[in-house]
Amino acid sequence: QVQLVESGGGLVQPGGSLRLSCKASRSISPFRSMGWYREAPGKQRELVAKIISGSSINYADDVKGRFIIARDNGKNTLYLQMNSLKPEDTAVYYCNAEREISRVDVMAYWGQGTQVTVSS
Repeated sequence: QVQLVESGGGLVQPGGSLRLSCKASRSISPFRSMGWYREAPGKQRELVAKIISGSSINYADDVKGRFIIARDNGKNTLYLQMNSLKPEDTAVYYCNAEREISRVDVMAYWGQGTQVTVSS
């Protein structure tokens, strides 16, 4: 079993920055992916950014150029640097990890979420 714990959320003004962290209880091995998702009020959970095995990185269109996802393998930690924050970024942000079972099957893990509120 893998436990994920997010931290770093909070209240920030538009244009500000936050860095989210996701600490895994152990390494994700075999590694498929780790990423960040968010749920805004009244909206569906959506992908923000993801690192995929083979070093591919995907960003949602509305965060490209503003957010940066990074992974520290030695610390079993995933980060999301969030810059130029907008009110529409307000959401609960969730960490996700996928452990590879086969080429097409994974075991998925989710953190408890951390609240990000962007407001003046």
